[in-house]
Amino acid sequence: MQGILPLHKPKAMTSHDCVAKLRRILKTRKIGHTGTLDPDVTGVLPICIGRATKVAQYMSDYAKTYEGEVTIGYSTTTEDFTGELLEKKKVETLFSRLEIEEVLQSFTGEITQTPPMYSAVKVNGKKLYEYARAGVEVARPERKVFIHDLTLLTNPVIVDGDKLKFSFRVHCSKGTYVRTLAVDIGKKLGYPAHMSALVRTASGPFKLEDCLSFEEIEEKVSLGELQGKLLKIEEALSFFVKITVDEITATQVMNGMVLPLPKGIDENKFTVYNGDGECIAIYIKHPTKVGLMKPEKILKNDVLG
Repeated sequence: MQGILPLHKPKAMTSHDCVAKLRRILKTRKIGHTGTLDPDVTGVLPICIGRATKVAQYMSDYAKTYEGEVTIGYSTTTEDFTGELLEKKKVETLFSRLEIEEVLQSFTGEITQTPPMYSAVKVNGKKLYEYARAGVEVARPERKVFIHDLTLLTNPVIVDGDKLKFSFRVHCSKGTYVRTLAVDIGKKLGYPAHMSALVRTASGPFKLEDCLSFEEIEEKVSLGELQGKLLKIEEALSFFVKITVDEITATQVMNGMVLPLPKGIDENKFTVYNGDGECIAIYIKHPTKVGLMKPEKILKNDVLG
């Protein structure tokens, strides 16, 4: 069995938990995920099975789409609803939809984020959440991320007499912390805030409506129908520029040879297909030899297939 399985990740499971469960269901160890989702975040988690594990590293670079909820009025240690209360400030004025939309618009384009203390970002070889659990505060490296689109989904409403809530949709680059985005939106409005709900609705070409739950996966395995639901490697790599080569060149590619760079290729990284429409390798422009290309990842071997 091989291909990409778009999993609808449930709550209360880590990405690693999902992989472990799928290994038991599918009775294979060659499974990997394409980027972690926090345990309390649900939604799209593409899973690579068999030969498809070779492309997992490229799939983690996908832009992502999320739908979430911001609660204005108090912040937490984790920047989401699972953390302990950090700061509280009563919201006495209902912001208008237009005011919220103007604030959201200010976050589109390239922005700078400081990763949360409760995150897997490493500082001096140690993950930030390890420092946080030990009660140690360390300097966190800023990062540049890109917000392609940030849309208000619901009208802002006052809840419990002192908090403001609204939902949003964000299409963002790899590495964006939506929790931090929620906190920064609150700061722009003059209040502490946190992310109170989140679901990932898309990861690259994979959409929530195409995902399977664990129950659906188990059912299709029992009926022998799961392979037909797996997506091909080629779909996962469709964002790359591709070149198609003849049979002789395809053999050379599968053997990992350095080859002449086809004319008209401006990208530094691209996919190579054979005449049967199979993606057989990912190549890059040779770093030192002009006019040549070299393999970065061989996906189909001439001997092993």
